[in-house]
Amino acid sequence: MALFNRKRTTAPAAPAAVLDADPALAALTGDYTIDPAHSSIGFTVRHAMVTNVRGGFGDYAGTLSLDGSDPSRSTASLDIKIASIDSGIADRDTHLRSADFFDAEAFPLMTFRSTAAEYLGGDRYRITGDLTLRDVTKPLAIDLTFNGSATDVYGSERVGFEGSAEILRSDWGLTWNAALETGGVMVSDKVKLSFDISAVATKG
Repeated sequence: MALFNRKRTTAPAAPAAVLDADPALAALTGDYTIDPAHSSIGFTVRHAMVTNVRGGFGDYAGTLSLDGSDPSRSTASLDIKIASIDSGIADRDTHLRSADFFDAEAFPLMTFRSTAAEYLGGDRYRITGDLTLRDVTKPLAIDLTFNGSATDVYGSERVGFEGSAEILRSDWGLTWNAALETGGVMVSDKVKLSFDISAVATKG
């Protein structure tokens, strides 16, 4: 089911007509609010060249606007509070909030605003947008899998997505590191991002 703009590889316009006529797609048109209680936003980064550190953010808010009649008009927005970072070790989280890394006091929010979306086939999509971190804004592409929709036990319509992306933290000014005696550095520049999103239709 194509929620976003279908990537066309051939000239005929028939796929668009099929999308416009899809009643299941049209039924999902509307605004949705991300449900933090059933969602997660995480990261994985290589530590000391030999293992991975995983963590996430516990305080965030976001919205989706899905347009079944014109999927290219679908949008996504996300605001993440940096102070809510949690890697499982309090001292490490304090360091991550400091000016060496995120500088949460000076830059309390990380934001994402979508600018385009692309259908990749099956239930796979790619959404592109602007990621702002430490007052630096750069494009970010997130590969998504649409997990489907359902009416929950409270009668609310839900949609679900899983997503992933990779960034170089240095592109956003996160350059702190420490050299290892055996060679290499303490923290890799590459960071893997993961998104597991459940969003509830806005009523009224």
